[in-house]
Amino acid sequence: MAIEQEIKITAPEIPTPVAVHDGLWTKCKKCEHIIYNKALEENFKVCPKCGYYFRMGAKERISLLCEPKTFKEFDESMTSVNVLNFPDYTKKLESSRKKMKMNEAVITGEGQLGPHNIVIGVLDFDFRGGSMGSVVGEKITRAVETAIKKKYPVIIVSASGGARMEEGIFSLMQMAKTSAALAELAKEGLPYISVMVDPTTGGVTASFAMLGDINVAEPKALIGFAGPRVIEQTIREKLPHGFQLSEFVLQHGMVDLIVERKEMKNTLIKLLNFLYKPKNVK
Repeated sequence: MAIEQEIKITAPEIPTPVAVHDGLWTKCKKCEHIIYNKALEENFKVCPKCGYYFRMGAKERISLLCEPKTFKEFDESMTSVNVLNFPDYTKKLESSRKKMKMNEAVITGEGQLGPHNIVIGVLDFDFRGGSMGSVVGEKITRAVETAIKKKYPVIIVSASGGARMEEGIFSLMQMAKTSAALAELAKEGLPYISVMVDPTTGGVTASFAMLGDINVAEPKALIGFAGPRVIEQTIREKLPHGFQLSEFVLQHGMVDLIVERKEMKNTLIKLLNFLYKPKNVK
């Protein structure tokens, strides 16, 4: 009697792919290397394989530069209004506030950097492209005025697409206002260090970002007024390789130093040691 055997053929199990955005892992936007988030944070949000610089938020940047528990924010509740009744601007602002848990594209305040008391302002590109509207300009101006009263140096970290188009001329006015405040700071002999990170463009570049006693940039940061594509389309010529990246800008005299993120805090301390001596220190 024939005995029939049932042979079961089973396909090998295919593991379920793990999403890289589950809060534990991040994929590098340049080399696509998968990075453990804790390792990325420990490396100052720089890819350990290819050196790609991830963008940092304003709060992260303040934590990087200021000594723990020394930062005190200025004008935290100040918010923009839709003075020109620009379509959907009010909704977009509210959406950005909820998403970012901050009221505007800049955080200003005072803190301690090494041994130095400083006034610091940091733009956050994730809030409306770090654009400078009337409130951003006002907060920076007030921060500089506070620095003048307290005789503190000023550090501003810029990451911006430029002036905020929804506010029209009110936005453009901030270029002159912030520049005038920094001129008063210079009259008092107080130092201002500008730090430019990717990207720093438009009206921010054309005002306070380029007015530092020393202008510092992170590696490979886009720094310019109009973007490369706009310039190419306007002049109808191919731009040089690396045009407007911080290395190109350094070669052409628009920034003084390129500093790696992991060295930024120590470098700023050294610069302030050279530029600044508190009035009560002999």
